[in-house]
Amino acid sequence: MLKAPRVDWVDTAKGICIVFVVMMHAVLGVEAAAGETGWMHAVIAFAAPFRMPDFFLISGLFLANVITRDWKLYLDRKVVHFAYFYVLWMTIQFAVKAPVFAGEMGWAGAFQFYLVSFFQPFGTLWFIYMLPIFFVVCKLAHDKGVPWQVMLGIAALLQIAPIHTGWLLVDEFASRFVYFYAGYIFAPKIFELAEWARDRVSLSLALLLIWGVINGGLVFIGWSELPLVSLALGAAGAGAIILTSALIVKAGSMDFLRHFGANSIVIYLAFFFPMGLTRVILLKLDILDIGTVSLIVNIVAVIAPVILLWVIQKTGIGWFLFKRPEWAYLGGTYGRKTAPQAAE
Repeated sequence: MLKAPRVDWVDTAKGICIVFVVMMHAVLGVEAAAGETGWMHAVIAFAAPFRMPDFFLISGLFLANVITRDWKLYLDRKVVHFAYFYVLWMTIQFAVKAPVFAGEMGWAGAFQFYLVSFFQPFGTLWFIYMLPIFFVVCKLAHDKGVPWQVMLGIAALLQIAPIHTGWLLVDEFASRFVYFYAGYIFAPKIFELAEWARDRVSLSLALLLIWGVINGGLVFIGWSELPLVSLALGAAGAGAIILTSALIVKAGSMDFLRHFGANSIVIYLAFFFPMGLTRVILLKLDILDIGTVSLIVNIVAVIAPVILLWVIQKTGIGWFLFKRPEWAYLGGTYGRKTAPQAAE
C-alpha cells in the first residue's frame, strides 16, 4: 500500500493552524501564570474564529478517499490509530502533572480524574479525541445513505445552537463537526479554490485584506461568538487560510510552515512539556515583557517536538511515541510497513 503524496498547500495550512493552536495555549498559560495580559493576546483573539474550524476542515479533506473502506480497516486507521496516541500521550501528560493533581484532590482523586479522561477529553488532547468520533459519524452517514445536505444542515444547526453542557465531547462535537464535514463534502471545491488563488494573486491579497478587517472588527466589538456570525467567520477564516497557504506555496517561501504542517499532530501531542518548561524559566528570569515571553514560549513549543521527532528518527529510540507498534493494530496486514505516523 503506497502512501498518498502530500499536498504542499494543505501542509502549509495545517502548519499555520498548529502554530495558532500552540500560540493560544502558550499565551493564555503565560498570562495566567503572570497575572497580566501581553501584546500577544490580540493575536490569539484575532485567530480565535478560524483557528480550530480550519484545522478540522483540513482534517476532513481526504476523507472521500477512504470512506468506502471496509469497517475493520477504516476503524484501524481512523479510530484505533488516534486512540493509541490519545491514551499514550494522555498518560504521559497525566504522569507529569500527577503531583499537582494529587496536591489538589489527593492521589485517589487524581487516579479517578485519570479514569474520567477516557470519557472526558483531557487537556490539550481533545482534538485527537474528537477526530475518531467525526470519522465514525461520517462513515455511518455514508453507509446509511444519509444525504449530505441533511448532514450538513444538522451540523450547521448544532454549531449555531447554544449547546453548553459542560461535557467537552458534546460541546465540541456541536461546535466543530460542521467544519470537518464541510471539508469532506466540499474537498473538490476547496482544492479548486487553492488553484484559483495561485492564479489570481492580487485579487486573493485584496480578499484577504477585506477578510482581515472584517474578522478583526467583529472580534474587537465582541460579535465574533454570536450565533451565525461565529459560523460565518469560521467558514470565511478557513477560506482565508486556504488562500494564504496557496499564496505562500506559490511564492516559494516559509517552507518551515509546510514542515510544521506535515508533522502537525506530532507538535500537537508533544508541545505541552517544552511550553510549560520554557514558561517557568522565562517568568522566573523576569527580564522580558509578557508578550515577548509568550512569543518565545510559542516558538519553543512548536519547534521542540519537531526536534524530538528528528532525534527519534536518527536514533530509533522512542519511536513508539509517534508511530504505532505492531500490537496496536486491529490485525491483518493493512499496510503496517507503511503505516502513517501520528501526523497522518
